Amino acid sequence: MESRRHTLRHDLVIHVVLGFLAIVTFFPFVFLLISSFRPTVDFMHTFWGLPTAPEWANYRDAWTVISPYMLNSLIVSGVSMIGVLAIASVSAFVFARFRFPGREVLFMAILALLMIPSILTLIPAFLLVKDLNLINTYWALILPYIAGGQVFAIFILRSFIASLPEELFEASRLDGASTFQMFRHIALPLSKPMLITVAIMNVLATWNDYIWPLVTIPSQKLWTISLGIVSFGSQYGGLERWGPMFAGYVIASVPLIVLFTLTMRYFIAGLTSGAIKA
Repeated sequence: MESRRHTLRHDLVIHVVLGFLAIVTFFPFVFLLISSFRPTVDFMHTFWGLPTAPEWANYRDAWTVISPYMLNSLIVSGVSMIGVLAIASVSAFVFARFRFPGREVLFMAILALLMIPSILTLIPAFLLVKDLNLINTYWALILPYIAGGQVFAIFILRSFIASLPEELFEASRLDGASTFQMFRHIALPLSKPMLITVAIMNVLATWNDYIWPLVTIPSQKLWTISLGIVSFGSQYGGLERWGPMFAGYVIASVPLIVLFTLTMRYFIAGLTSGAIKA
């Protein structure tokens, strides 16, 4: 009986701590959503309470300003994601299923790039983009994002494809399948959770990136959401305009929430499938 009471007290403490951490984690998001509906008068009188009357005009004002930035980010993130998956999947397949001289050395050299902080490559990458006359274009973002996303994507996909049973590929060879057919009909379908995991992480990185668009995109028409939302926040930073500012933050986060909601099952499967193995 005493042991059971001790277990209950122990479980109660754990649940209290976890509940507190959950509240601390989700409170900023709940506060953001509630504040996005506040009329101006509520910010001056009932800042921490519920809105006296939902102000839907906040979302209208916010959407009018940030919708072009969201379109730019959708284009950049979408094309970059496709490029990363297309190139990294082929490279990972070659590293995983083919043997050639220097394979391990080349793969370790690629992994070594993970140890280089991205800030150290900022100036060389900017000079390269400038020499290619890509400044103030979508390609100034898309091409470096594709190149920068290769290392981690190759590492993840190569580890997973290498863990696939060799019997699958051997049987396909006996049936006369070509290398491309093995890649298309075996490696890619079985790697779907990994591909989606890489895609989500790549979109998160490009969607939230601020420094690189700041130095390569001077034209406001091509700004991504990370630049646009900062400009929008400074424009509506006064107390009398906080409602549209909070609404803009909510709108900017909606695509990521939708993406993760639709692919959560595959994302979790990818994280738990043992892809990151030595």
